[in-house]
Amino acid sequence: CDSTSKSDSVFHRAPSAREVVSTRLPHRTVTMETQHEASYQKQGAVFENKKRALGKKPQRFVRNVGLGIKTPKEAIEGSYIDKKCPFTGDVSIRGRILKGVVISTKMNRTLVIRRDYLHFVRKYRRFEKRHTTLAAHVSPAFRVKEGDVVTVGECRPLAKTVCFNVLSVEPCREGNSAAAKKTFRLF
Repeated sequence: CDSTSKSDSVFHRAPSAREVVSTRLPHRTVTMETQHEASYQKQGAVFENKKRALGKKPQRFVRNVGLGIKTPKEAIEGSYIDKKCPFTGDVSIRGRILKGVVISTKMNRTLVIRRDYLHFVRKYRRFEKRHTTLAAHVSPAFRVKEGDVVTVGECRPLAKTVCFNVLSVEPCREGNSAAAKKTFRLF
């Protein structure tokens, strides 16, 4: 028994997270890119345990937000799961629709936008420049950089400071996005 070495014996190692591509059932193919949280991520409106779903592409719940806003292609064809997304989640857009410049994308799926406006001072009969910032949830369907102009819509509170959701993105036209986010722009 002493002559056995590590090379002769059979070691079974557990597969890594990258190697595990699908779940137990063959018709439920869930890639590990969508499963990045501690709990199992799924869309609430999709029943995943159908018995006759072999060979069909996986179902996806997609909604039209309305208000003349087009659903992005990534939301329809993508595989991400985000319950706070207005296109694939359970968040409805109601209330105000605002535009602003992205000044920070450092938070996870949340960005900070800057809105510039003019305030009239009656004493001097002049306008002064002012700005305000607000946090908005950004869906994985969008690729957003600092300096981009985004349209956000009001929704229910998603976090302590987040009550808006990104609906569309206009890429930054200027080459220097750092200078673009500080310039004064009216929308």
